[in-house]
Amino acid sequence: MTERLIRLAFALLARLPLRLNHALGAAIGWCAWVWPTRMRRVSLINLELCFPERDERWRRRIARQSLMETGKALTEAPWLWRAGPQRIVELCRGIDGETAFHEAVAGGHGVFLASPHLGGWEFAGLYAATRAPMTSLYRPPRQQVLENPMREGRESTGGRLVPTTTGGIKTLKRALDAGHLIGILPDQTPKRGTGVFAPFFGHPAYTMVLLPRLAGPRRVPVLVGFALRLPRGRGYRFHCIRAPESIFDPDPAVAATTLNRVVEELVRQCPEQYAWSYRRFSERPPGMPSPYRR
Repeated sequence: MTERLIRLAFALLARLPLRLNHALGAAIGWCAWVWPTRMRRVSLINLELCFPERDERWRRRIARQSLMETGKALTEAPWLWRAGPQRIVELCRGIDGETAFHEAVAGGHGVFLASPHLGGWEFAGLYAATRAPMTSLYRPPRQQVLENPMREGRESTGGRLVPTTTGGIKTLKRALDAGHLIGILPDQTPKRGTGVFAPFFGHPAYTMVLLPRLAGPRRVPVLVGFALRLPRGRGYRFHCIRAPESIFDPDPAVAATTLNRVVEELVRQCPEQYAWSYRRFSERPPGMPSPYRR
């Protein structure tokens, strides 16, 4: 598919009312549940690992809802990218933890905003960029034709994207020195050699150490937040909590464990909106088999 066709598809999705856009996304996710897709299989495996205390009926319900929410995330992205700053602000129906956000930003020494694959993660980044100068780290898409439309969309409210390269990290450090808000995905599996294993829902998950390494020396505030997707296209409610002091521990395993624990706390608030289809436990410690090879 060429970039021109992708832009056309994005434009069509952006013209739908958000409620209809979400209905389309939910239908796509429902198909991923009904058919024997890899997304369905991985979701059920992850939920079995992370919620062994819940019965199968509950896990199947959450998996189905999660895939439908993931479908909404797919279709809503082009809509949000074209919404504009004013509309993005209007879609925020409140902030839980606003005091923590204001205090961290008011410090003027930079702030990390770690936003996992929970709720409307595209909205979370776009909205945060309307509140303070923001630079976000991102992994370039595998399909090159998506690069330009994605960058333009994610920078549409004033934020800036930098890639996960040496040059990108240097730019990120300069933005931090300038007091910017730094956006980062805390639950994305890092490249080999750039992370440590830390428990996530009681299982070892390969976790980034870049965030605590950058935040630790100057004790830069770390906020972990997500945008809860409200039903029927009514908007989003932003949730934000400040990570505890152990995020600055010089031991990367301790810092990574803290980061995962805070993400887990948020996921438990609305497990149906977490992207359980992501192979979070694909990297394993030596001698431990992959849970996805069944």
